[in-house]
Order: sequence, then C-alpha cells, then structure tokens
Amino acid sequence: MNFLACASAMILNVTLREMDSNRTLDLDEPSAYMLQEWIISPPYTDMKMFLIPPIVCLVAAILVIPSILFVIFSSFSIRQETRYLLLGNALLCDLMYLIFYTLSAILNGANLTLPKYACVLLLFLLAVTYCGGLLTAAAMVLDIFLAILFPLRYVAILPSSRTKKLIVLIWLSSGVFPGIIYLVLMVTQKPAPCPMNTCSVPIILVMTLHGDDAVKFCYMLSVAALFLCLALIHGCYIILYLKTRQSGIWESVFSRASVTFLMHHTILFFYFSPLLALVVETLLYINAVIGLRTGIWMSLTICNVLMVLPKALLPYLYGLRYREISSSLKFIFRMKRLSLVSPVVSP
Repeated sequence: MNFLACASAMILNVTLREMDSNRTLDLDEPSAYMLQEWIISPPYTDMKMFLIPPIVCLVAAILVIPSILFVIFSSFSIRQETRYLLLGNALLCDLMYLIFYTLSAILNGANLTLPKYACVLLLFLLAVTYCGGLLTAAAMVLDIFLAILFPLRYVAILPSSRTKKLIVLIWLSSGVFPGIIYLVLMVTQKPAPCPMNTCSVPIILVMTLHGDDAVKFCYMLSVAALFLCLALIHGCYIILYLKTRQSGIWESVFSRASVTFLMHHTILFFYFSPLLALVVETLLYINAVIGLRTGIWMSLTICNVLMVLPKALLPYLYGLRYREISSSLKFIFRMKRLSLVSPVVSP
C-alpha cells in the first residue's frame, strides 16, 4: 500500500507539471506508463493460476528424482562412473530449483511479502541452482565429447575423483556469478523513492528493463553468458556428429546414437527455449509492441511453465533411460512389493 500511495503521488505530480506546461502526460515514458498499469491492474490477482505448473512439476520430480539419487549414491559401482555423478548433480540442482521456485511462487500467489534479506537469499539460491543445472548439462556434453573422441584416454582424463572436483567447481562457479552480480547491484543502486517489495522472479525480470545502466548491463551479461553456454554445447554436438557420421551409428533412425542425440537436443531445447522467449519478450517490450501487463503475463509463462518443465522431464527422459538405474529401481520396487506381501500359511 505504501508503494501505491507513493506511485499515485508521483503520477499526480507528473500530471500537474504536464498540465502547467499545456502538454499531456506522455504515457510512453517508461516510468509513468509502468506505474499507471501497475496501479490499475496489479498482477497478483492473476498469478494464482500459474501456481499449477510449478506444483505439478515439483510433484513429478519428487516422485522419481530421490529414487534415482538413492540408486546413484548408494551403489559403489554406479557412483564411480562420471556420467552418473554428473546426472545426479543435475537432478539435485533441478530438484532444489523446483523446491525454491515453487516456494517463491506460492508466497507471491498468496501475496505474502518476504523480508528483504530472505528475498535476496531466495533469489540467490534460485540463481545458484539454475546455473548449477545449466553448467552440469554442459559438463555432461563434455563428458560425452571426451568419451567418443578419446575412448582410450577417457578414464585417465576424467576419472571419478576428478569428476567430484569438477562438481565442486560447478557449484562454486554457480555461486560466484550471481554473487558478483549482486555485489555490483548493491554498490551501484541508489534507494528508490518508491521501493517495490516484491520477490517474484517474473516481475523482477520485467522491472529490470526499467532499471539503470548497471541493472541493464547485468541483465545483458547474464543473457550473453547463457547464449555462450548454448553455443559451446551445440558446437560440441556438431563436432561429435561430424566425427562419427562415417562410423555407421547414424544409419538407423532408431539406433541408440540417434535416440541419444535426439534426447539430448530435446532436453537442450527445453532448457534454452525460455531464454529465447525471454529475449523475444524483451525486444517486444522495449520497442513498445507489448505493454506491461502483457510483459508480465509472458514472464509468468516463461518462468512458471517453460523454465520448470525441463526440470520435471529430465529424470524421465534421461535418468530412467540408463539400464543400470532403471534395473536397480525395478529391483528396489520389487523387493518392497515382496516385503509388503505377507506369506500365506497353509493349514
């Protein structure tokens, strides 16, 4: 309510100044246009319907990810392989992201305001887990790249001990980049006359387009880093295809190599389609093709649907595809079923 009163006073002052100079209020001015639409149609009443996708994806992930993680880390032979360690780290990052984001979406849907430092911590954890999943996906591509191009030296190049160090490096890198951006913003930002107490990721993404040069620079830097990661991943896949197309593994459409290639590209498409949609939304918004309300709806769709969907699909499309994991899960469930069936005693 304090923000609404402050914003109303600002718009009234702008209107009076414009009337004194015999001009009309320029609704295309970003700050006045944003504040007017925000007051007339606050998005919180329309956000509750967007709670369904994160909750559904979280439930779908909880049904299978803990079981896969248990199989990976409880079996000595499985956790000695690089691909399974990276898969476990990717699933862990995705599960944590779904938990944190669903919590954030529920709090915002209920119109509950978090304290400033709690909101900063939640946003930081979201950034760390999202970057961790993305970097782990890149490391999984690198693992396949090394296994195919250097099969004889693969074990020496990336043993399990080095993979564990790589996972630690991934987590450190995932925390350093958001931390640097936060420090830059904390140093460069000045107290706003009408501070907006919101911890909603979609709304924050829209509000960054109205920030100063430091905010816009951090936004562009994050998008550029994501595009660079995407380019490196696709570059590795192109090199793999060129190196292996003469080996005959691509002859059949249903061959294991073709299915694996298609599966990886499907997962990558789901991971990076939100980024492309976000860039399109940004271009439409800064060119005044869409308004603030449409921009918020698009951001809600990107964050609450497109960004959480691949994290729920990854364990089903990728984790259960490994024979060792699927057979271990079948064995565990079979043992549980047998333990629940009481023995029949003959008279």
